[in-house]
Amino acid sequence: MRKSSKKRSHPTRKLGLPPGSLVHIGEIKTEKPSITLIEFDSNGVQETRFDSLEASRLYQPGNGKLWLNVYGLHDPAVMTEIGRRFKLHPLVQEDILNTHQRPKNDEYADYLYIVARCFDFDPESRSLTSDQVSIVLGHNFVLTFQERATGTFEAVRERLRSERGAMRTHGVDYLAYALLDTLVDRYFVMLDNLADMAEELEDQALTRPTPELLAEINRVKHEALVLRRAVWPLREVLNSLGRADNGFFSSETRLYLRDIYDHTVHVLETLESVRDLLADLLDIYLSSVSNRLNTEVRILTVLTTLFMPATLIAGIFGMNFHDMPLLDTHDGFDMAMGMMIGAAALMAASFWRRNWLRTR
Repeated sequence: MRKSSKKRSHPTRKLGLPPGSLVHIGEIKTEKPSITLIEFDSNGVQETRFDSLEASRLYQPGNGKLWLNVYGLHDPAVMTEIGRRFKLHPLVQEDILNTHQRPKNDEYADYLYIVARCFDFDPESRSLTSDQVSIVLGHNFVLTFQERATGTFEAVRERLRSERGAMRTHGVDYLAYALLDTLVDRYFVMLDNLADMAEELEDQALTRPTPELLAEINRVKHEALVLRRAVWPLREVLNSLGRADNGFFSSETRLYLRDIYDHTVHVLETLESVRDLLADLLDIYLSSVSNRLNTEVRILTVLTTLFMPATLIAGIFGMNFHDMPLLDTHDGFDMAMGMMIGAAALMAASFWRRNWLRTR
């Protein structure tokens, strides 16, 4: 994952505090929280944006279905007001403000609390960015809490605004399903990006096995691991929601939830294939580096061997004996050099026929 230089709220801020204490834990990804309310029924949609917490306190929603979305979680006062309005348990409010939650679902008497993660791909750094998404499903409302505005659910909003869409006629449980379906669909996009990066790394591992490539392989492996940690528990959440008759999802909507569950299984299977490919890339990288090292050692060994006859001849004629052949001959030096060059040439020709002098 890409490292960020933005401000963070450290978990140590909660040390010694009682359960249910509202303290933001995680990265502060937006300067000011914003609240958007969508009220809808079969006849139409009304959208309201609140620029301040005071404005949201004065607003009185109608009796229809509503979807309240919050961008920015670092202001506990916003969470306190929403918790008061919708009677959210303090532990739920605490979990919403802690952006290090594992995907899960908790059932309460009047609502269902779901935690998932949303992913985006940054083309500049070629890395994944992750945000926590909390969904609270009541009998006539859906609350969503996001760390920042990402546009993830804009397609769902367009479906609500469209007169042709059937989402208005369904209950809020169908809206919650649509939000979860959007998150899972984004996982497929992240998978495609990871697979593309893995294929590029595979080509480089065969042609240019550099230390930078090894670091990139490990980085992409970490990205795949982060995605898996988000999808694996969400699969169990969707399996539970699709099979449990808890009164929050209709039997028809549970069929759609089981379909999302199948999608998460597909994501995990494909993700395992990508992780296997990345593991194989490490083996390919190590093999390529080893082969290059073997080639370099072979070349050095051949060059050393080519000079061995010259070393032998020079050693013989360098001995301190007076009665040696060619020692006092006028052409002795030329003959010795000829023997050295001739022996090296014969050995080089032999090595060439055996492909020992070729690097590929």
